[in-house]
Amino acid sequence: MTKKVLLLLGGFSSEREVSLTAGKDIEKALTSKGYEVVVHDLQNAWNFVKVLQKEKPDVVFNGLYGNWGEDGAIQGMLDLLQIPYTHSNMHASMVGMDKHLTKYIAKSCGIRVAQSQKMRAKDFFKNGTIVPMPYVVKPVSDGSSVGVFIVEKTEDILKVKYKDNNTMVMIEKYIPGHELTVMCLEDKAYVVTELKAEEKFYDYKAKYTKGKTKHILPAEIPYEVSEICKAYAEKLHQAIGCNTISRVDLRWNEDDGVVLLEINTNPGMTALSLVPEQAKYAGIGYADLCAKLVERAKCREM
Repeated sequence: MTKKVLLLLGGFSSEREVSLTAGKDIEKALTSKGYEVVVHDLQNAWNFVKVLQKEKPDVVFNGLYGNWGEDGAIQGMLDLLQIPYTHSNMHASMVGMDKHLTKYIAKSCGIRVAQSQKMRAKDFFKNGTIVPMPYVVKPVSDGSSVGVFIVEKTEDILKVKYKDNNTMVMIEKYIPGHELTVMCLEDKAYVVTELKAEEKFYDYKAKYTKGKTKHILPAEIPYEVSEICKAYAEKLHQAIGCNTISRVDLRWNEDDGVVLLEINTNPGMTALSLVPEQAKYAGIGYADLCAKLVERAKCREM
């Protein structure tokens, strides 16, 4: 019997366009594997419920990125409705989206993290931070490097701006060096990729504009550094309780060693994304990767 997959994409976050772009590739991949695919652009929760009632999907493929899609919100809703969904559960998604909480858990597991401080944006503007320059200011819960600022000198603070000054931000010591990332698939990390962006910072534009960033796969780093990166990825993936897949971003230099930046429990699946590239290196094609996510889909049992 053919499984019906409701592909959920779009959403309300700042990463809406990325989700819509990835959705086209995911739909094509799942269709090629024989699944019946129904695409839904999430813009209204009540409409989503009506679609679920009408289509009665076997699985929801969570193609949402950012807030509402990756922070446990949609996961909790699907848990209550008892509909299996791809990627991590509500708890793991919530923890992974909270960079400050992720660091706390990582540190308890022996993973090296950078000095940081959490506060509201308005308090940062008013009182500053105990973290010495250079440092990075970023939302505690957001993705794709949205709202991230590097402060190297006092004048750079003027560039830090948020629409809502009540936004919770994390001020984190800037770690120079190699930008590294590791996919963890079914509890195993296969390879490390180094990212070399045209610009100094691997930002939203660098992530989603073809040619803006060079992917070195495998990363040209010492063997022992690569092994530490993979061990960190596996350890954090398991500690948070990720389902099927995750991606861990790190920095490395000889002075600081390997330092965790963050984990992504629902990593990007566009044509430029890192996870499909690493999966291919491990011998898993894009369509097979999408199918694996569907077959590993689950929800919390009542």
